[in-house]
Amino acid sequence: MSWRIRVTGHVQGVWYRGWTVDVAHSLGLAGWVRNRRDGSVEILADGDAEALEALLERCREGPPAARVENVTVTEDEEPAPAGFTQRPTA
Repeated sequence: MSWRIRVTGHVQGVWYRGWTVDVAHSLGLAGWVRNRRDGSVEILADGDAEALEALLERCREGPPAARVENVTVTEDEEPAPAGFTQRPTA
């Protein structure tokens, strides 16, 4: 199961991507995270439903310096690459 998650608020320049990689690794998820030019953070995560729900809950809080305003999630057909990495801004 793959989810595409979009996080908005004060989420760039606060270690959100690095934090997401750490959380995803701890949950055994595959995928990637990247900043978007509109100021949001985009995540593609693949794994079991329980791990994805745990990631989603943590994304609603984010790392200590973040101020999350909104989190949206949609199911995605894109296969996630093995591991979990940061990608360049898109």
